[in-house]
Amino acid sequence: MRLENQSSVSEFFLLGLPIRPEQQGVFFTLFLGMYLTTVLGNLLIILLIRLDSRLHTPMYYFLSHLAFTDVSFSSVTVPKMLINMHTQDQSILYAGCVTHMYFFIFFTDLDNFLLTSMAYDRYVAICHPLHYATIMRGGVCILLVAVSWILSCASALSHTLLLAQLSFCADNSIPHFFCDLGVLLKLSCSDTSLNELVIFTVGVAVITLPLICILISYGHIGATILKVPSARGVFKALSTCGSHLSVVSLYYGTIIGLYFFPSSSSSSEKNIIASVMYTVVTPLLNPFIYSLRNRDMKGALEKLFNRAKVLCQ
Repeated sequence: MRLENQSSVSEFFLLGLPIRPEQQGVFFTLFLGMYLTTVLGNLLIILLIRLDSRLHTPMYYFLSHLAFTDVSFSSVTVPKMLINMHTQDQSILYAGCVTHMYFFIFFTDLDNFLLTSMAYDRYVAICHPLHYATIMRGGVCILLVAVSWILSCASALSHTLLLAQLSFCADNSIPHFFCDLGVLLKLSCSDTSLNELVIFTVGVAVITLPLICILISYGHIGATILKVPSARGVFKALSTCGSHLSVVSLYYGTIIGLYFFPSSSSSSEKNIIASVMYTVVTPLLNPFIYSLRNRDMKGALEKLFNRAKVLCQ
């Protein structure tokens, strides 16, 4: 299917962040630094997991995929935003905008499924420790990641194909820093009822259900921890899932805080703030959360630094 056949609009204009022109330079430097830190931090996590045999476990297998997803997630939107801020050229081709939207949805959904897989891994590790090696064997981990990729691809593809059927008329200005599906539907002059129905249905499957699974997993984990007689046992149990719980709280806390609680900000501004949290802040903080709160990651990092010192001598 040729995307341009369905639309009289050849390009869109991304209006970007709601900031004043004199602040563009400051925000460009800020977001560039945050993006480079995100990329380097998450690539470092992948490198550490790859090099340290102690990290060849299911939890870190999922973490390496999450780190790759975070790098890709940020790379879908932030570079384009930085280019627009630097060149003041806000245009993006129609096909490029649809592609932009596809990968944003894909990596958003993949984040949800990977966080759910990690919650299940922690549930098995704490609630069924004697059967952990049997349940979370290599084939199961690969299957969980493969299913996450397939479901994310199917979700993003369904939205993209339906969007390609719509027509866009005069208004081609997007009040956002990337091609957001909701904004594109508002700009369309076609009937979008089917698109909205799919958004609701698929949204339940890729956001609500994973969140419910995560809550159930941590509900069982909490019940199991309360049965541990010693404080040392409680601390050990909490330390195994503290980093993941922090990331889940940050990720879903943003959704709940910005979309389910009233705010004086306009709807457009709330969407932009939420998207900045998804694409910039959360991927930036993940490496720090997993490295600062995790003794295995800190040990692997020290081992890498020591190896680098030896090579430099």
